[in-house]
Amino acid sequence: MQGVERGDRELLDAEALVGHLVPAGSMFAFLAGHRRNLFPDGEFEDLFPSGKGRPSIPASVMASILVLQTLHDLSDRETAEAARCDLRWKVATGMALDDKGFDPSTLVYWRKRLATSGRPHRINDAVRTVVEETGILRGRRKRAVDSTILADAVATQDTITQLISAIRRVDRQVPGAAGQIAKVCTGHDYSRPDKPRIDWDDPAARDALVSALVNDANALVAALADTELEGDAEFALALLALVAGQDVEPAEGSDGTDGRWRIARKVAPDRVVSTVDPDARHTRKSPENRRDGYRAHVAAEPETGIVTDEKVTTAAGTENSDPAVAEEFLDAEDGKRAWYGDSAYGTGDLRGGIDDAGHEAVIKPKPLRAPVEGGFTVDDFTVDDFTVDEQAGTVTCPNDITRPISRTRVATFGALCRACSLRAQCTTSKTGRKIVLHPRDDLLRQARRDWADKPELRESYRTFRPNVERVISQIASRGGRRLKLRYLGTGKNNAWLKRRTAALNLRNLIGRGLTHTAGAWTLAT
Repeated sequence: MQGVERGDRELLDAEALVGHLVPAGSMFAFLAGHRRNLFPDGEFEDLFPSGKGRPSIPASVMASILVLQTLHDLSDRETAEAARCDLRWKVATGMALDDKGFDPSTLVYWRKRLATSGRPHRINDAVRTVVEETGILRGRRKRAVDSTILADAVATQDTITQLISAIRRVDRQVPGAAGQIAKVCTGHDYSRPDKPRIDWDDPAARDALVSALVNDANALVAALADTELEGDAEFALALLALVAGQDVEPAEGSDGTDGRWRIARKVAPDRVVSTVDPDARHTRKSPENRRDGYRAHVAAEPETGIVTDEKVTTAAGTENSDPAVAEEFLDAEDGKRAWYGDSAYGTGDLRGGIDDAGHEAVIKPKPLRAPVEGGFTVDDFTVDDFTVDEQAGTVTCPNDITRPISRTRVATFGALCRACSLRAQCTTSKTGRKIVLHPRDDLLRQARRDWADKPELRESYRTFRPNVERVISQIASRGGRRLKLRYLGTGKNNAWLKRRTAALNLRNLIGRGLTHTAGAWTLAT
């Protein structure tokens, strides 16, 4: 059953005895005075539908603890220790000085209850309600978007470790798998989690081991192919099949049918980097900076720093790209907005979505690259470059040759390039120049013209877009160190981000004098 806070104070009530030691204007002091207004018991009643049994920790107390935990980036064990030993936490949560606190598993229990409920992000929703009531965003029509990579909670596994781990996972989760492993898997003793003992400096020995493990994996998948599975068992077998194919290729001189394999000489797209957390991915924030983990996307009001939307996705896949998620943020907003973003957001699809919704795009255009250094681009800024006439459905090249745009948005010059005097400035392709146009090419070209011709647009971008980087820094770091995710899977890490942004928004509002008077949330400034 759900526990509720008592109206009377205990003899050793921390707030009454040492509340004066907690700095005014801090998160601790705010929660001490307003946690029950922020997180009323009625908003959490559905988590404990039964009126029987031992009362839970009051919802206002546990929600406050979850906010503090996420804000200070503490583990469950560290959080339980803080609630037991730190006077500030006891004041913030209404505990007595001699309260022994709770077991760390209680936090797991509450997060699971929230995750499986009809409103898994109600802590974030509660803070958004406060933001709305204060009116801090009223009349503010700007939104800035950005993303960052968050390191996952597991170590990246190499191919051999993944194969062994995936087979061991099938052993644990698939009924009857142990017998099949003993029958068809002969390349390694899978009862042992450690790596096989071979001469790792010998390429032939490594290839032989890879071949044995891949053949074992394929044999096990085949042996269990007709077994009816569901849930974790089905996922475990599918993961084994994926791992067995993503990192290997037939050995030199083999087509794979003879059972000879080697580690592939390239990284598979959307590669699973760990069987412990199959959602984690390789990604690059820049060509020189490769990282493993998840991508956190954020939309914020740049003048106040209030986060208006957020989402954690896997770090690979076009559906998880910056512009794709920004379109989701766009759809969640009511009213006209000016959207600020760097060149990563300068795609035709996103610009089209912004234009169709009647919003304004203040997004730095993506730089154009010419096939020949210093040569002609697809743009029509000057008389020398390509000119696109959408109404006529044609593209005209710098040598005044016009070609039609096909139904797939391609203009092919082909053989006409052979005798062209400008060929050396245009293309190195033997088959001539080909222009591929995006369906919203008109918006892309207009954006490049506006960026060049309107200094006020560039000034607005420089004034407001960088502000979101401060928000990103607050989300992804604490005390000068980069945060590392503590949970496995996109769902749990997305819930963490929701709590993180809620805590940061709340801290932002507290700094502006947030208080609850006469039943309403107001700001001093």
